[in-house]
Amino acid sequence: MNRQKRGEIFERLRAENPKPTTELNFGSPFELLVSVILSAQATDVGVNRATGPLFAVANTPEAIAALGVAGLKDYIRSIGLFNTKAENVVRMCEILLAEHDGEVPRTREALEALPGVGRKTANVVLNTAFGEPTIAVDTHIFRVANRTRIAPGKTVRQVEDKLMRFVPPEYRVDAHHWLILHGRYVCVARRPRCGSCVIEDLCEYRDKVETD
Repeated sequence: MNRQKRGEIFERLRAENPKPTTELNFGSPFELLVSVILSAQATDVGVNRATGPLFAVANTPEAIAALGVAGLKDYIRSIGLFNTKAENVVRMCEILLAEHDGEVPRTREALEALPGVGRKTANVVLNTAFGEPTIAVDTHIFRVANRTRIAPGKTVRQVEDKLMRFVPPEYRVDAHHWLILHGRYVCVARRPRCGSCVIEDLCEYRDKVETD
C-alpha cells in the first residue's frame, strides 16, 4: 500500500469521526490508567460497569490503596482475572504514592514499571490522557492493519512500528482510536461489514464480504 492510499484512508476515517476517543469512561489520567489495566481480556462496557461505582467512592491512588485488595475486589469481581488485577492496581497505587507524588507518570519507562502495565497499556495512557502520538495495538488494530494492508506484520510490535512509520503525522494522535473503532464495529473478526465500510475501495483485503 502506498503513501497516498494510506493518507486517503485516514482522511476518510477523520471525516467520519473528527474527534475519536476511547469508550472507557474516565475523568482523570489516573482513572484511565486503572480502567485500561482492568480492560485486559475484558470489554469496555464491562469495565465501565465496574468502575462507575468504584470511582464514585475511590478515584485516587490514596483512596484505592485504602480500599486494599479485598475492598477493590468487591467492585471489580465481574471483570475477568479480577484477583490478579486487584493486586496489581493496589500495588500500582502504592508505587504512585511512593515514587510519583500520586501522579500518573508521563513517560513510557515509568508507566511500564508499574504493576499490570505493559507496552499497550502505556501507549493508551500516553495517547489518550496526554495526547502523545502513540498507537496501542490490540486485537482489533492488529486485524485491521493486516487485513487492509495499511501496516501488515506478524507480531503486535511489528504492526505498531509500521503504523508509527506509515501513518501520516497529522493523523497519528487519533489513529489508535480510528483503527480500534473500525475493527470493533466495521472490520469485525468473523464477518467484516465491507458494504458499510468508508474505505472499502482503498482496502486491499482480498476476501471482501459484500454486506451492508
